[in-house]
Amino acid sequence: MNKELIIRSSDNAVDFALLKDGKLIELHKEEEKISSFLVGDIFIAKIRKPVSGLNAAFVNVGSDKDAFLHYHDLGPNLSSYLKFIKLVSAGKIKDFSLKNFQFEKEIDKDGAIADVLSANQSVLVQVVKEPISTKGPRISGELSFAGRFLVLVPFSDRVSVSQKIEEKSEKDRLKKLVQAIKPKGFGVIVRTVAEGKNTAELEKDLQNLNDRWLAMCKKLVTAHHPSKVLGELSKVSSILRDVFNDTFTGIQVDEEELYNETKDYLAEIAPEKQKIVKFYQSKDTPIFEKYNIERQIKTSFGKTVSMSKGAYLIIEHTEALHVIDVNSGNRSNKANNQEDTALEVNMIAATEIARQLRLRDMGGIIVVDFIDMQNPDNRQVLFNHLREEMSDDKAKHKILPPSKFGLVQITRQRVRPEVNIETREENPNNLPGDIDAPIQIIDKITFSLEKLLKDHKKVVLNVHPFVAAYLKTGIPSIRSKWFFEHKKWVKIIPRDAYTYLDYRFFDSQGNEIKE
Repeated sequence: MNKELIIRSSDNAVDFALLKDGKLIELHKEEEKISSFLVGDIFIAKIRKPVSGLNAAFVNVGSDKDAFLHYHDLGPNLSSYLKFIKLVSAGKIKDFSLKNFQFEKEIDKDGAIADVLSANQSVLVQVVKEPISTKGPRISGELSFAGRFLVLVPFSDRVSVSQKIEEKSEKDRLKKLVQAIKPKGFGVIVRTVAEGKNTAELEKDLQNLNDRWLAMCKKLVTAHHPSKVLGELSKVSSILRDVFNDTFTGIQVDEEELYNETKDYLAEIAPEKQKIVKFYQSKDTPIFEKYNIERQIKTSFGKTVSMSKGAYLIIEHTEALHVIDVNSGNRSNKANNQEDTALEVNMIAATEIARQLRLRDMGGIIVVDFIDMQNPDNRQVLFNHLREEMSDDKAKHKILPPSKFGLVQITRQRVRPEVNIETREENPNNLPGDIDAPIQIIDKITFSLEKLLKDHKKVVLNVHPFVAAYLKTGIPSIRSKWFFEHKKWVKIIPRDAYTYLDYRFFDSQGNEIKE
């Protein structure tokens, strides 16, 4: 398995594309006028007003819409936080380590917001969900500092290990190791990537996180309300921190400053992997064109998503949920019966759905309408396959088994706005309305041929001259690739009378083949 990160820089944005075996699975963008409220940012702010009916408070963090802070997100050590902020702001604490700090009693886990917070009170909060649509940021009063291997949690003594580390002996080793090196007054969460790491690596990560805590505390002394006292890492660093692992085979960057930043960060977290970072300098072919990313973006973000063997997905969005419909397409198949065909298409669809959820960063409730299967064993096979395909997804999610009607319900954590890329373009034939991106026509022709060449010895394709030239150009050309795959030569005839997106198939007798 090859995993590559492709980083493209432009005048006002940086784009990050994560590829798995050449296929786009995640897409991120950092714009110049980036949101001031990113997940992980920490603010010193003031309570606008507690609302007893919601058991929550609205907090002024400087956003157009007040941030929302629920009682259950305050954290058990709120009283200690409030005392610490007050003493630091007054200059009464010079030592920001918590080894000599006297903790206050924990708040009642089922208490009321009005009992612990009041209007105009200073609080230290962290963004856990970015502003989405008409809603302001969702914030938490329980801070955490995420590192490569560890997460540092102030005002806690708890040490916990990721549940994805399955071996009990390794869990016990990591827990004992962290308990021995963690500073007093701090809790630590051990991340999955810490598996197999030695003391020196974990200690270095812990020291970096402690340094971030100290830097934030120094800002509290002079910080005004509201203001950001600690920002997330740069986008490059935060993406590498969260997705990078030993399976990465390459990182390509097309801008020298970003290239150096990437190498410097890898030097800290994985020095042995510095050599996989390459500076892409070609002026002839843009980096996203080189790695076929632009094409994948055009064909992956529309309402209709094509898959292999002629199957496709229809993805619909509503205010409350996302609906995905699985379609087999009008195709012949070597499967023995309808049940086998349904299972085959559903397995292909499950793989693509797992990719689409990550690629679009879809969150909330997702309902998938798979093709009906009567055999309960097949439904279990599909369920297991979908869980396996989504196992690499960093977002918290839960999948319910398929119902008898083929419906699968998924909940997936949403912490930032969904990635939404417009794939429809102005009609090139000067007709009203817009159309699917013309680049998708090649995929549609390819999928149609996959079906037609099974039943016809000879297929003649009639297309617009521009499309005909595109199919014949290159070494190997797209037509040559068809021949290598199907062992049949497709004759292509340019037709001046056709519009750009018009195409038709004919047999050896000149009769049109209907799809």
